[in-house]
Amino acid sequence: MSAREEILAKATALPQMPVAVQRILTYLGKSDADFRRLAEIIELDPGITVNVLRMANAPYFGSAGRVTTVQDAVFLLGVNRVYQLVLASGVVPRTKGEVKGYGLAPGDLLRHSVGVAVGAEAMAAVLSLVAPPHVFTAGLLADIGKTVMGEFLELDAKPILELAASRDIPFEQAEREVLGIDHAELGSLLLKHWEIPEPIVRCVRWMLDPCSAPLTGLDIDLVHLGHVLSCMAGLGLGVDGLVYVACDKSFERLGVTQEAMFTATERMIAGLTELEPMFLNL
Repeated sequence: MSAREEILAKATALPQMPVAVQRILTYLGKSDADFRRLAEIIELDPGITVNVLRMANAPYFGSAGRVTTVQDAVFLLGVNRVYQLVLASGVVPRTKGEVKGYGLAPGDLLRHSVGVAVGAEAMAAVLSLVAPPHVFTAGLLADIGKTVMGEFLELDAKPILELAASRDIPFEQAEREVLGIDHAELGSLLLKHWEIPEPIVRCVRWMLDPCSAPLTGLDIDLVHLGHVLSCMAGLGLGVDGLVYVACDKSFERLGVTQEAMFTATERMIAGLTELEPMFLNL
């Protein structure tokens, strides 16, 4: 069995998200989903109810702290935001712990992931663009592949770093050459296995290298730029550090300027300061 085959076998053997989360996400995927019924399904699980209300009252999500029931959360925030909050309650706990293979201390991966999510939306706002509704979720899940490679496989990153340094290539390319797969592709395959919607899977798959994506899009470019901002700000960096290459085409397509980068970074840090403590408590 090749290294790639072994990694994929172990990844698909991992437990899926909590049953309650899967049930809610399945209902949200229905074209005739009803707001009231959705609230009732969420309220069947006390833990998810508490998490959704906590996140719904965060100023970042625009609620002004007046949400007291799940039904209020659904009506005030909309289905897309509620989907993000429910999915976050199921996935975020997996990103809070130590990720040994990448040298990430507890909380580091979560910090970087929240930075990507907030950074992507911040960049869209700075550029007066309307971010697709799944961009925040895709950013939050951007590095989920690291939890598999680093924690469950106890990845030894040294050969990957040495290859990247000796040939001056991006970390993800060195990952592919050593392991047959990089953490972005692994993350996308894991999310597909969990039946997460395709737009999110696609963003995670190409967030490191949109220049190589078969199909480009605003969503992929924004998540990539969120990743760039999070790395440049030093949020949750592991042994791979800054061994990544930004896609010039993403900057060109969106018309990103140095001033936009500076402003978006400021907004990202502000959003992270607000959301990180909340996500750590999920």
